[in-house]
Amino acid sequence: MLPETLRWIGQTNGYLELIDQRLLPGNLVYIKCADTSHVFDAIKELAVRGAPAIGVTAAYGAFIAARSFDNVLNGLIEGCRRLAESRPTAVNLFWALDRMKNFGAGLAKQNLSREQFLTALLDEARKIHQEDIAMCRAIGSFGADLIKDSFGVLTHCNAGSLATSFYGTALAVIYEAKVKGKKFSVYADETRPILQGARLTHWELSQAGIDVTLICDNMAGYAMQRGMIDMVITGADRIAANGDTANKIGTYSVAVLAQKHRIPFYVAAPISTFDFNIPDGSHIPIEERNPDEVRKFGTSLTTLPQAKVWNPAFDVTPAELITAIVTDRGIIDRPDTEKIRKFFSR
Repeated sequence: MLPETLRWIGQTNGYLELIDQRLLPGNLVYIKCADTSHVFDAIKELAVRGAPAIGVTAAYGAFIAARSFDNVLNGLIEGCRRLAESRPTAVNLFWALDRMKNFGAGLAKQNLSREQFLTALLDEARKIHQEDIAMCRAIGSFGADLIKDSFGVLTHCNAGSLATSFYGTALAVIYEAKVKGKKFSVYADETRPILQGARLTHWELSQAGIDVTLICDNMAGYAMQRGMIDMVITGADRIAANGDTANKIGTYSVAVLAQKHRIPFYVAAPISTFDFNIPDGSHIPIEERNPDEVRKFGTSLTTLPQAKVWNPAFDVTPAELITAIVTDRGIIDRPDTEKIRKFFSR
């Protein structure tokens, strides 16, 4: 049984609850976010992570910011500005904040009371939340037939229910295939240095009754060489106009290995993950995180305390390595600029 990743408690005087993913798989604990700083810290410090979940969290955070000011529109604008500084790569964050700002600007032109403004703004955040759940279900439905009986499916990082409002993106495809009665196995990369695959994906798939095996990141190539992997599916944090895709660090390596072994490599993401303001992946900002994430395994040092570290949180997989992108509107085969443009103009 998959738990809710996030939920709003109460009405306009309520608060956001999030699973603290830093504590999984040992403890399933919800944290309360009642002001903007709580939401900012939850995103920045990875209590909540995954591009769709970050976007929904940010939408509720924008509402919380608005109600904290006497002038609700000023509060909304300032809160969105602050939340936009939390993490740079996942485009869903900026998409959700822009949507909340634009919606609030429209409300400001109406003759609404403070409570009416806040009620409408909270309803918009809830709408984003429910749309995300529906998008995940649609991704699963479109992608489930990619998985055949007896397949070995490799996934990297966590693109499951924990990375979204519910059900996931890449893992939605896996869950829906199971619902359809497919018999297959999943291999989850541990995903260094934060171990989202080990801590989150393995736990989540186990909760759902999926046959899942945990492997170290550097075992993926050997698993492919031995014929254990029939397809790869990952999520995405930002997709450029040409289909270049940013995802958790290590994804590019898996894509190169998949091409070498003639294994299809799929990306699953909602349409909100596409960023048409950038032509290709070279324009995607890549977050660099605390060096201690690499120097330590959990709380234990594994190298010299002042070891020089490079710690990019994401890498970019070129579109030519991607077999198809599974979205909530359908599948884009062999994505490139023209195919993506036609897909979205339908």
